[in-house]
Amino acid sequence: MARALKSTKEKLKTVSTATIATCLFKRGLKNQFIQDVKPLKLNKPTMVGEAYTLRYIPAREDLNPIEIFRDAKHLQRIAVEECPEGAVLVIDSRKDARAASAGSILATRLMVRGAAGLVTDGGFRDSAEIAELDLPSYHNRPSAPTNLTLHQAIAINEPIGCGDVAVFPGDILVGDDDGVMVIPANIADEVADECVHMTLYEEFVMEQVNNGHAVIGLYPLVDENIKKEFELWKNMKTDNH
Repeated sequence: MARALKSTKEKLKTVSTATIATCLFKRGLKNQFIQDVKPLKLNKPTMVGEAYTLRYIPAREDLNPIEIFRDAKHLQRIAVEECPEGAVLVIDSRKDARAASAGSILATRLMVRGAAGLVTDGGFRDSAEIAELDLPSYHNRPSAPTNLTLHQAIAINEPIGCGDVAVFPGDILVGDDDGVMVIPANIADEVADECVHMTLYEEFVMEQVNNGHAVIGLYPLVDENIKKEFELWKNMKTDNH
């Protein structure tokens, strides 16, 4: 699995998923926001990490009795134990939240092992407990039934679909209160740099709008005089730091 530069991750922790979405749209990538997935708890630190994937298929009753969890090679458990430190475990649950993708014990184990986050397009059981963990987690809705009733873990760290988005191992996931964006690994560094610059300009825009400035010419930036004002503002900000 590709590992992102530490500096890239740190930059992405300072930008919003909305800014990332615009940046990727400029590159022709329109479908990188995981659909119908939300944070279990708002106002947590921004989630940033490489994708480590787990794929479910529909469970077949003869292959998924409760006793199957005794199998040391059960792929759900292996995924939790092998997800690298700093990575996000992303679960393809086929957008089916009628049974849980995981629960608080597995989420806690991921947290203790240093995972950066947990994402599914299904649901989690023990959701109130997971919400309180020091682990950003995203799902569709709470779900009490065990995953075996509907899901069979079938593959680890292969390309998956999660909330209608293609997720490849090593892609960078960024999650905030709006949801989760997926950044292709090969452009993560340049996207991080551009988003930091975009965020700085957005800060300038908010100051201008709060001071009564119209958005025309300002956002997007097409007015040459405003460009000069921004450069002065940026230089002053840099000098103050």
